[in-house]
Amino acid sequence: MSQFISNLWATHSDDVFLLAKNILVAIIIIIIGIVTSKVLLKLIKKVRAKFLSIDGTVYLILKGFVRYGIFVVCAVMILSVFGVNTTSLLAVMGAAGLAVGLALKDTMGNIAAGIIIIVLGCYRRDEFVEFSSFMGTVKEINLFTTILETPDGIYISAPNASIWGSPLRNYSRNGKRRMELSIGIAYSDSVDTAFQVMQDIIAAEPRFLKDPMPMVILQAIESHSVRITIRAWAAVQDYWDIFWDLNKIIKGKIEAAGLCVPLPQRDVRVVNPATYPLLDAGNFPVPPAPGTK
Repeated sequence: MSQFISNLWATHSDDVFLLAKNILVAIIIIIIGIVTSKVLLKLIKKVRAKFLSIDGTVYLILKGFVRYGIFVVCAVMILSVFGVNTTSLLAVMGAAGLAVGLALKDTMGNIAAGIIIIVLGCYRRDEFVEFSSFMGTVKEINLFTTILETPDGIYISAPNASIWGSPLRNYSRNGKRRMELSIGIAYSDSVDTAFQVMQDIIAAEPRFLKDPMPMVILQAIESHSVRITIRAWAAVQDYWDIFWDLNKIIKGKIEAAGLCVPLPQRDVRVVNPATYPLLDAGNFPVPPAPGTK
């Protein structure tokens, strides 16, 4: 037995030393990869803390790229150490990746759109957006889809390509929104009195922004009323609270000032068929004006 081991060692000692050397080099490569990964992740974390434009979604995706990128590089280096022809392997992997990409072109389109959306920062988590016929608060952005929650609590998963390919409204990005609060008064009511009531409402609402300044306008003269409107700016987080509160206050203040909120009116004229016998034949003559024959 000892003679067999001695002969085996004499024959394959160089291969054993080479294998041990390769294993040692592979371990060193793995250690360097782990250390490099940790250093890069700490650097990304510091960059995120310094530059606020990098949100949580971008941070998670960068972490994934760093980890998997270093893993692939280390794997290729280890295979090269053990004598594997990595050039041919990379060529095969590239061809396979191209074939998979062509087969999954729609999925690749979503990934490309997701990267563009994340890099450009079209919207971020917790922002309220609208695209196509959908609107909601962004809950998650990944490479394939964007997850939204509508105001009535409905879950929406939208492919990134469908969002990138349509106009997008971001209601949260500028931090403020303009609201219009309107009410109609009768033709016989005083417009100046209505303006004063609206100005008093503006003065009593501290949540309105001072820049741009709120204003009261006569927006339209309608068929049954004169429409008076407040145009004012508010912070995004205060918008709907102000809107609902003031809709109730405006009606009460207008009525308390003695102004009337008119309802649409229509004049209905009843025509006697005996007077106009041709009505049954489908002809509709115009009745004479009151006081004429």
